[in-house]
Amino acid sequence: MKTLQSTSVPRVSSLAQNIIGSEIIKLNSEINHLKSKGIHVYNLTIGDFDSNIFPIPEDLKKEIIQAYQQNETNYPPADGILPLRQEVSKLLKRKLGLDYNEQEILIAGGARPVIYAIYQTIVDPGDKVIFTVPSWNNNHYTYLSRAEAIQIDTLPENNFMPNAEDIEPYIQQAALIALCSPQNPTGTVFKKDQLEKIVALVLSENERRKSNGIKPLYVMYDQVYWELVYKPYEHYNPVSINPAMKEYTIFVDGISKSLSATGVRVGWSFGPLEVISKMKAILTHIGAWAPKAEQVATARFMSNTAAYDAFVEHQKSELFERLKLFYTGIKHLHQMSMPIDVIEPQAALYLTVKLSLKHRKTKDGRHFVDSESILKYLLEEANVALVPFYAFGSTKDSEWFRLSVGTCKKEDISQILSRLHRVLENVKEDRF
Repeated sequence: MKTLQSTSVPRVSSLAQNIIGSEIIKLNSEINHLKSKGIHVYNLTIGDFDSNIFPIPEDLKKEIIQAYQQNETNYPPADGILPLRQEVSKLLKRKLGLDYNEQEILIAGGARPVIYAIYQTIVDPGDKVIFTVPSWNNNHYTYLSRAEAIQIDTLPENNFMPNAEDIEPYIQQAALIALCSPQNPTGTVFKKDQLEKIVALVLSENERRKSNGIKPLYVMYDQVYWELVYKPYEHYNPVSINPAMKEYTIFVDGISKSLSATGVRVGWSFGPLEVISKMKAILTHIGAWAPKAEQVATARFMSNTAAYDAFVEHQKSELFERLKLFYTGIKHLHQMSMPIDVIEPQAALYLTVKLSLKHRKTKDGRHFVDSESILKYLLEEANVALVPFYAFGSTKDSEWFRLSVGTCKKEDISQILSRLHRVLENVKEDRF
């Protein structure tokens, strides 16, 4: 009897065949493997919150329960319930001075559907997208849009934020520029003059395109961490810098970080009406709206501005205290000539940490050739997990890592720093 010969015929689409999974999820599989052996791991990888340490506002929780008890369980409108869009409009006006009406606002199930819809609305297959490296998931959204990536490698001396000079050589080729401030993974923000120069560049390019009948260049501005900016730093956005950018800027925002509400899945976008309307049409077919009860609850909670503002200030205080403790401790290790350094916390729940171990070895002969080997050493010897920047598009040659405090208890920080001290002390000073 003949046996069927295996072939290399694809079983799925080329898009699915070549999609790359999340490096962070892969890392967490390794963490869970250690945990299954009874090893306690200090997991500083997740861009999320431990809801027992950082719960959502109690009043928001009550409103969600009440909304379900009131049977708010049918389909919401495709662009979100009107009361929530009105509250978002008020928030933007009250805290950022931005004037967007309810029709220019789209509610969705968190920031991811919004970002996906922006790419699908703006980018044609074969178009070029400019984004910085490191940054969160722009490489994957560009791939899903069948677009071409123009990756700009940012530098630590610029806090990993792009300058206009970095973008200018590619601007005439691009359909979309993806910017994020505060930035994930770095927790850093644009300086005002940095963003001013990029805005001037975009407006100049769009004047050229308008006179030549070319599709506009849009900016996707992800500001989902904007409520979590620490003094003396400030949050800036393209439209506040120059109102003419309102025609070309599509914002990404939501409650996931400011209210610890990552699992509540309420995000939004706002921008030019024509773009928002098309995004709404796309998401209508995907069904990626936020659950109606959560929308109703969020609108009610946001209408109490005193409670909303008090919670955000509490959230900032708790996160910043942890970030500052880590920053001070790591700087102390650096001053002790340990191969570690850190950028001052500016925003969000992240610290940017450098582990200068590449091409070094431990006293017991362990070699470090790239960030993956550094990560493995920290995980196995210190039981501390950070995210290497290669998870955000950088190469494995990078010695930079993201440290997240969203699942961290304050009382654990001294123990984590002690473990870092111990394993770094075991590294030789010379390089091979």
